[in-house]
Amino acid sequence: MGVDRRDQAVRAAVEQGLLSEEQPVAALLDVAGVRAGAAALRAAFAEVAEGPVLHTFAVKAAPLVPVLALLDAEGIGAEVASPGELALARAAGTPPARTVLDSPAKTRAELREALALGIAVNADNLQELDRLDELLADGPAAAPLGLRVNAQVGGGAIGALSTATSTSKFGVALRDEGARERVVRAFLDRPWLTRLHTHSGSQGVPLALMAQGVGAVYELAEEINAAAGRQQVDTVDIGGGLPVNFASDEQTPTFAEYARLLKQEAPGLFDGRYGLVTEFGRSLLAKHGLILARVEYAKSAGSRPIAVCHAGVQVAVRTVYDPLSWPLRIAAYDAEGRPRTGPDVRQDIAGPACFAGDLLAEDRPLPLLAPGDVVAALDTGAYYYSSHYGYNSLPRPGVHGYAAEGGRVRFTTVRTAQSAEEIVAESGGAHARALLP
Repeated sequence: MGVDRRDQAVRAAVEQGLLSEEQPVAALLDVAGVRAGAAALRAAFAEVAEGPVLHTFAVKAAPLVPVLALLDAEGIGAEVASPGELALARAAGTPPARTVLDSPAKTRAELREALALGIAVNADNLQELDRLDELLADGPAAAPLGLRVNAQVGGGAIGALSTATSTSKFGVALRDEGARERVVRAFLDRPWLTRLHTHSGSQGVPLALMAQGVGAVYELAEEINAAAGRQQVDTVDIGGGLPVNFASDEQTPTFAEYARLLKQEAPGLFDGRYGLVTEFGRSLLAKHGLILARVEYAKSAGSRPIAVCHAGVQVAVRTVYDPLSWPLRIAAYDAEGRPRTGPDVRQDIAGPACFAGDLLAEDRPLPLLAPGDVVAALDTGAYYYSSHYGYNSLPRPGVHGYAAEGGRVRFTTVRTAQSAEEIVAESGGAHARALLP
């Protein structure tokens, strides 16, 4: 997101009333930025891959139907991991041929639905393959089926997001005793099993480790095909997980850097014999979103200024509970949405929730904020719209796409702000007397 375009959008949001006393929190998504990110992804893999590539978006990163429809229009399908995410992808018009189902806990009903729709399925474990055997007893699947493996190449800086550790819950642990042989046997026993899936990366995982995981799965594909005497595995789903730079406006690492590194690690994967599937999420959207909040009060404690605003744990749960892993950049604007000027003063940016740790930023140097000013939490286009935390029954904010046209910013509603009536309804309002005699 360009700084000038961002500043223009913030001022327009204030002028057009998207951010106001009545709506003190609003999320913005740069449509042009999203389109550019999708184009960069497509170009990066087109440069290195001779075989077909299906790019899908990890719906969990932004489970918003208009976002999925926008990405579908840009040729990016959907990676879903629950019935709800599948319903969102279908509502967005994402075709089954560009939809992939991943989950470590798929029910028979979920598998049955995916098979009926013709959606690609990556089984998480060997027990799930047995379940698929039962469901396919009456005939072959109309869509490709694969198996997820954990290359066990190690974790990154954020343990909770490291999916390729020795004890990760995802996939078949490839280095466990006898596991590799069991995987090869599983493929030989099931001619319909034609894909391998891995996901070794996420925020905090170095690119070299991600590439090592993909390389390990490529070697497994070659081993299976040699044992089968034919190319049974014809597609490798390499997952996503490209980390995002949250320290500046620079978009690094890039999709092009990662694609070139993958080709160096496993050149045979890109020589045309294999199709590829990707499942990027955060790296497609994070840099193109921001969350705005009005400053309600400016106070101090222990001589440290505190700007109390309306965005906190309800929109930034990871940042609030794990600020070292998920620091957010904060930009300061005045009450009219113009960049706030003045000397930097170390201050806290506090949220509205009723616990002391509800901080978007602590001891952060910024121009001194005053009531009515606006703070912008940057790089929040992914996960910060999907990980709403209902503490204090704080509402989900509205999300608005924006585009600059002829010097004016035009906004479109992606998701309306949650109303008090909707909070009551989802909190059992229709059953108010259910526990009374």
